[in-house]
Amino acid sequence: MYYFTAKDANMVLPDVIKKFEFALEKKNEVSKLEQQLQMILSTTNNFAEYIPLKQKLNTAITQFYEASEKLEKTGVMIKSIDQGLLDFPSKRFDEDVWLCWKYGETEIKFWHEKDSGYMSRKPVDVSDESLV
Repeated sequence: MYYFTAKDANMVLPDVIKKFEFALEKKNEVSKLEQQLQMILSTTNNFAEYIPLKQKLNTAITQFYEASEKLEKTGVMIKSIDQGLLDFPSKRFDEDVWLCWKYGETEIKFWHEKDSGYMSRKPVDVSDESLV
């Protein structure tokens, strides 16, 4: 398992953001197709419309999972695509912690304990040598 320093996390962040945005785009596509499918099911019994849309949904779901897998292969953990939360494994002294990123942030500025979440974020001190 790889542990990120704040510097390491910030170096890979532009690539991570691109991969996150692609996964988010695919998730939104899945949601849109699911809504269209529900509309067809509730308004018509037409297989000619249903089957191609269902196949498109299957493809979009596969693409979303592949995009999520590529994102997590960078070493980050997806906490929430919807809320735009990713965590980078790190250490503070001998304790496992997460460096925390929220969609819209341009750098890693926060961390939190392994068993707490976004609401418990603490700022990364620039001179903080305790983070890996």
